[in-house]
Amino acid sequence: MHPRLAEDLKSLPELLDAARKLAGEALAGLPERPAAVPPGDPVRAPLPLEGVGGQGALEAFSQRWEAGFAGSAGPRYLGFVTGGATPASLAGDWLTATYDQNPASGMDSSAQDLERETVGWLAELFGLGAEFSGAFVTGATMSTVTGLAIAREWLGERARVSVSDDGAAALGPVTVLSGSPHSSILKALSFLGMGRSALRKVPVLPGREAVDVAKLAEALESLDGPAVVVANAGTVNTVDFDDLRAIAALKQRYDFWLHVDAAFGGFAALSPEHAALTAGLDQADSVVVDLHKWLNVPYDSAVQFTRRRDLQLRVFSNNAAYLGEIGETPDFLHLTPENSRRLRALPAWFSLVAYGRDGHREIVERCVSLARDLGARIDGSPRWRLLAPVRLNVVCFAPAGGGDVDALVRAIAEEGTTFLTPTVYDGRPALRAAFSNWQTTTADVDRVFAALERVATG
Repeated sequence: MHPRLAEDLKSLPELLDAARKLAGEALAGLPERPAAVPPGDPVRAPLPLEGVGGQGALEAFSQRWEAGFAGSAGPRYLGFVTGGATPASLAGDWLTATYDQNPASGMDSSAQDLERETVGWLAELFGLGAEFSGAFVTGATMSTVTGLAIAREWLGERARVSVSDDGAAALGPVTVLSGSPHSSILKALSFLGMGRSALRKVPVLPGREAVDVAKLAEALESLDGPAVVVANAGTVNTVDFDDLRAIAALKQRYDFWLHVDAAFGGFAALSPEHAALTAGLDQADSVVVDLHKWLNVPYDSAVQFTRRRDLQLRVFSNNAAYLGEIGETPDFLHLTPENSRRLRALPAWFSLVAYGRDGHREIVERCVSLARDLGARIDGSPRWRLLAPVRLNVVCFAPAGGGDVDALVRAIAEEGTTFLTPTVYDGRPALRAAFSNWQTTTADVDRVFAALERVATG
């Protein structure tokens, strides 16, 4: 054994205690850590030859990299849609690395059963019935890839070809309809060989990002065969929701696969005030939900749901003697693009057990309230213009007098109090502030708004 390995093995408790101390200090300082740390020009170190051991690695990390990490798990990081990590989920994540289970196979541990239990709880949380099955994936993009891969197989079933056997070319051109599709839809279509050009935009309602269902019906009427419809349970700019029940009702007249992007908007189901927004989610054929957003578990964690596990198995099955028989309850390696992977379900399991439905509902409702608070302050400021109603947890706004939004984003990041990401809404460059962190409070909104006002006048 390499002497550094032998030394670290002998002193493993001390090494883990040192790592715990560093992590504890980082967490204690998180509320005051700069939300963003714009990077400079890094100097790459040479590849170590002998190595310096675990303690030396901790010291090197602390000296060279730690200060440059963003406070992205903190309460004032409002860029993208970024959650933090609840205490229980962080504990679960540490144990995930400790036990180092590979839940791809059920031959050697109960890890798969824990994942199935967690997926079942999540399906219940989002109002999905027993006809849905699911699995953990890295994020919303891979959940989308998985759902649309199943949709592609469904299109092949309709055309009486096997895409999983003969490839996308056997299927020919496909049509994907959506009002305000997330960019990951295009990425998935490219990845799956259906092509970005398969996506056809459908008009949205006036002043909205929600699809015009009547226009969607017209588009379906004009087609010669089945299609895929991508609906939104929360758009990225304004968290607008398509009328999922009305879209699902179109299945009585038209043949299509309904894929719903509920990456973070699906969590509206936890709040009685907002649950109606997700009505009809249980009529989807595939559903995307991101957990490292509003469930507040560490990266990376998402789930995919579908009611056609048979087609999912056809797409992703990996038949090899050393993997054992597939059986009636397929191992997860037969259901997603990955074979080996970490036990992503454990942090989510910990958080759900620790805080339950009510605890996670409180996080959702508080984030919505805080977003509305910031939206009201922006709407009342002469320096900013609110571009859309605050429907859930995202505030979409722009400088009142125009200006360089990218420069504002850089200035806000450099100021350090908060971090926001840019977008384009209705053809206008804009900023968006997304509330999804379990630690954010009204005091943080005070500081965020004050920082925005300083940057606007600076």
